[in-house]
Amino acid sequence: QKAAKNKISSDKDGDVHVSGVKIFYGSQTGTAKGFASELSQEVQTLGIPAEVIDMKDYDPDDRLADEVSKSVCVFLVATYSDGRPTENAEWFCKWLEEASTDFRYGNSFLKGLRYAVFGLGDSVYVGHYNTVGKNVDKWLWMLSARRVLSRGEGDGNVVKSRHGSVQADFRAWEVRFLSRLKALARGEKKSCSGNCKNGASCKNRKKHGAQEEEENGSEDQGDGQMVKLTKQNGVMKTADEEERREMITPALREALTKQGYKLIGSHSGVKLCRWTKSMLRGRGGCYKHTFYGIESHRCMETTPSLACANKCVFCWRHHTNPVGTEWRWKMDPAEKILQDSLEKHQNMIRQFRGVPGVKPERYEEGLAAKHCALSLVGEPIMYPEINTFLRLLHSHHISSFLVTNAQFPEEIRNLVPVTQLYVSVDASTKDSLKKIDRPLFKDFWPRFLDCLRALGEKKQRTVYRLTLVKAWNVEELQAYAELIALGQPDFIEVKGVTYCGESSASSLTMANVPWHQEVVAFVQQLADMLPRYDIACEHEHSNCLLIAHDKFKVNGEWWTWIDYDRFQDLVQAHEDSGGQQSFSALDYTAKTPSWALFGSNEQGFDPADTRFQRRNKTKDISGC
Repeated sequence: QKAAKNKISSDKDGDVHVSGVKIFYGSQTGTAKGFASELSQEVQTLGIPAEVIDMKDYDPDDRLADEVSKSVCVFLVATYSDGRPTENAEWFCKWLEEASTDFRYGNSFLKGLRYAVFGLGDSVYVGHYNTVGKNVDKWLWMLSARRVLSRGEGDGNVVKSRHGSVQADFRAWEVRFLSRLKALARGEKKSCSGNCKNGASCKNRKKHGAQEEEENGSEDQGDGQMVKLTKQNGVMKTADEEERREMITPALREALTKQGYKLIGSHSGVKLCRWTKSMLRGRGGCYKHTFYGIESHRCMETTPSLACANKCVFCWRHHTNPVGTEWRWKMDPAEKILQDSLEKHQNMIRQFRGVPGVKPERYEEGLAAKHCALSLVGEPIMYPEINTFLRLLHSHHISSFLVTNAQFPEEIRNLVPVTQLYVSVDASTKDSLKKIDRPLFKDFWPRFLDCLRALGEKKQRTVYRLTLVKAWNVEELQAYAELIALGQPDFIEVKGVTYCGESSASSLTMANVPWHQEVVAFVQQLADMLPRYDIACEHEHSNCLLIAHDKFKVNGEWWTWIDYDRFQDLVQAHEDSGGQQSFSALDYTAKTPSWALFGSNEQGFDPADTRFQRRNKTKDISGC
């Protein structure tokens, strides 16, 4: 009824000017697909038929030229790694590019085709922002297709996004498209001249463009990106100069909340680790309990920065967090972040009061966090006040386990003492690191190597964190050995990748998850190549092993555990002396229990707890 009421696709004489709208999408994470579905519904409310088409299911060679009737084609295309099309759009884009320069098709091959393009990208990927959208628009134009609306661009970088998020960018463009579609359906002819592709002024720009710029307050900065301007006291300023945006957009807040995050302020979060729940019920602790003696039921997993500089294929957050190469958002004070983190963590622990199986003594202990794993998501070291946050943790007698993704070497060098500092070493060669981590920095490899050197300059405990992805990085033994020689870490954690379910943002499958025996074999070969290192511990139910430097082996016994009280005394003395009184990793060691050692019958499971496995369910080996 609504569609019939609003039907506008014909004029008085009954001529149909728009027979339908075909919406093509190229999507990797599902965003463009969602936009296509949304646009289809909006078009149909106008009484105009709409069809959503997955580019991989469409043969442009046979069918695209047939769309030159009275339909309108919309292309919603995302830009993937290195400016390439998404997997489902690869063939379509390849064909379109070749056809645009192939004399056999001719430059009028798509004459009469009416189209509009909206590109999805992220401006933090400097050099290929929205490349696919721009190319599709250009190639269609070169084949004489007629642009009915100027290209729209959605930016996943909330700092530079014209409307605050890629979703808001799309909806602003969608309003313009629907308005233009109504005009076409009424038989109006005026449209974009097509000169926009080379930067020349559009015929309609003089009439409408000035007004549009006045309304939107935008300015082209010369690199093709539009920067929002605001007027204050008669002076135009960029939004960045006036006020920085919040990292957590409404759409991001909704997505992360659904995943169980408790969000804090505008850029932080806390979440209850499954191992915290497990140890509360006496069902065993995480690998950090086995390797270093933390009490998993007293560990708070948090981050002061949800943003990251990588888009790793094995990210267990499915890339819902923002990305960036520098801090460009509003910043919350460290005191507020810690206060809210502790409060929200405590509230989550309280939900276990009276739950069957929860040990009363562990419940009471769990209310007071003793350890903080800064590895929840994102890159904690990006937070400008990270040192203040660490000092606050230590002042509350909370140990710090900070994980960084090896892209910020100077920030590592400037860090105050950390209980244990991690660097994720996800690959050992430039090509494999680019393939697995998909870093944003162009100079990611020199940054990576410099981070390892910076780690080697630290006096407190340092760790390389290796994640094995079968068929991707398990054959790089010699290269790994060379990286270990570069940073000389105290410990090397080697863990099989955790499969976190199907994600359109990653091609990872269960086939990439190595068996525990395969991880053991890799670690044994690696340890044999490393002078002064040996296998110390094992946590079989996390598919993880620990290689330790032999300086932690005293009189034939491993001392990989941490004396947490001793660390707090040492870090307090360091602060009281203004940093003059230093201390080293060997100053706060504790003896490793026999059940935690590699080769023990327990395989790293604390005999004080009871092993529990759900019936008919694949073992969960996830965790921090």
